Amino acid sequence: MFRALFLCFFCFIALAAQAQEEILARNYMEQGAYQKAALIYEEFVEENPANTNMVSSLVEAYQQLEDYDKAEAVLLRSLKLSNSLIHLEVDLGYNYQLQGNTEEATLHYNKALSAVAQEARFAYLVGRTFQKYSLLDEAAQAYNTAAEADPRYNFDPQLALIYGEQGDIEKMLSTYINLIERNEKYQSIAQRYFNEFITEDPENEANQIFRKLLLTRMQEEPSLLYNRLLSWLFIQQKEYNKAFLQEKAISKRSNNDLNGIIVLAEVAENNEEFELATSIYEYLISQTNSTELILFVNQHLLELRIKTAEPEEYADIAAAFNDLLEHYNYDSETLELQITFAHFLAFKNIDLQQASSLLQKNLQKPLSRFQEARIKMELADILVLEERFNAALLYYTQIQKNLQGTAIAQEARFKVAKTSYYKGDFEWAKTQLKVLKSSVEQLIANDAQDLYLLITDNTVNDSTQTALQEYARADLFVFQNKEQKALAAYTDILQKHAGKAIEDEALLAQAILFEKAKDFEAAAANYIKIIELHGEDILADDAHYRLGNLYAEKLQQPEKAKEQFEEIIFKFADSIFYVDAQQKYRKLRGDAIN
Repeated sequence: MFRALFLCFFCFIALAAQAQEEILARNYMEQGAYQKAALIYEEFVEENPANTNMVSSLVEAYQQLEDYDKAEAVLLRSLKLSNSLIHLEVDLGYNYQLQGNTEEATLHYNKALSAVAQEARFAYLVGRTFQKYSLLDEAAQAYNTAAEADPRYNFDPQLALIYGEQGDIEKMLSTYINLIERNEKYQSIAQRYFNEFITEDPENEANQIFRKLLLTRMQEEPSLLYNRLLSWLFIQQKEYNKAFLQEKAISKRSNNDLNGIIVLAEVAENNEEFELATSIYEYLISQTNSTELILFVNQHLLELRIKTAEPEEYADIAAAFNDLLEHYNYDSETLELQITFAHFLAFKNIDLQQASSLLQKNLQKPLSRFQEARIKMELADILVLEERFNAALLYYTQIQKNLQGTAIAQEARFKVAKTSYYKGDFEWAKTQLKVLKSSVEQLIANDAQDLYLLITDNTVNDSTQTALQEYARADLFVFQNKEQKALAAYTDILQKHAGKAIEDEALLAQAILFEKAKDFEAAAANYIKIIELHGEDILADDAHYRLGNLYAEKLQQPEKAKEQFEEIIFKFADSIFYVDAQQKYRKLRGDAIN
């Protein structure tokens, strides 16, 4: 027993030492110390000449040292060990290519390809080795040869990537479509690769090729797959009307499956295509007898009306809520609709008492823990609206404790922090935010980080915290939908605390309200001030990005928009807006974006 334990311990020590040696060798390679790396790899290969990873590393070290003869010797020795190491013929060929001996290189490449024709399973390693050296034509040949030799193998994923690297967009897209045809579970994976080439612009080359491929295949052999892919393409192009036509066709040919249409309605709503979203929801009602779906759709229709309604329309919307609830009853089946109604009553300043009463009545009914949490969350929000902060904190804390580890508990903790911030208890807010900064819920983590930085930046050099208290008050006005009060509060802050840390925050918050009020010139002026006065601070990239969008979409000044996006590209490479700014800049410049 002792001997066995000793042997295990010895083996563990040996493996750990080998791993350290391997890391050291890799470090030498990265530092350009190829001779030192070669000495370590030589020992590994001497002990195990069939370890192709070590063989390849040693060969690379020799090639960097231009010691091609040694590289050749190592490869020839390993090739003699097993017929399964045929991919080393590619390494050997490349060794000759580095010396300018293309004839000998081609000879060894052809040996590897011949082996693939005889044994299709070799294609994976042979093709990957060709790819390693950017020999993409040969890699594609390896995979195609193997597929012809043994149709049981599917090399479409590898071929599609190669065609993409070669810039052969049509072949790449066609190959991915083939892959999905073989197995539709690959659709989501393929769409991720499509996104590297497909853009919002219908005139983009890849978009046009993709559309043509799908229409051609649809004419040759109709399939719902092509309708689904066309719908996906139209959604990327924000041509939701065209996507709607495809989804209706899919639904009619698949036993009235409405799932695609439901998703499209929500996509249109989220992209503020309210008129079309309304049409799609109304179509859904005409196509279903499901009470659950009818309730879901009617709730969304009412939410759409709220988003675009003027105050004089609120009474009609409230009546519509009441009619719907009278018809379907005030029970657990309509709980989400009731919560939406309560939120409308409270936050549109219609009837706070009715909103709270509606929610409190539901708390007396049998509920799941999550249903109870949803009601208490809405009640707490209403209490914050009324500035009854301690009562709101009680509800948020109950949710947090009762549903620990869930997304709704994380949301409740953030609202504890936000409510504490509104009431001026900044230290307790920071305590909660420290925990949330590492939340798995990314949006909450980002919001927590932003609020934590706001509090920290404005308490370090201000022991009275006066500016932050005033800013929190203005923030509360925004939450309460008292936008004119908020605008006035931000103006007051900017006058009283000019040049202080709070200035850029107040300018940004005020600019967002200006945009909401469609006062785009005033918003632009605020963003320009942030750039001029706080160009090196944390909100500078926000200001450049938002100003760029204003110039591009609202003020019709594309050249100025380009300047703002260009600033992000060259000065803020770590910004969350970097990729989007890059795409918008290239589109404004007229590039073909692939």
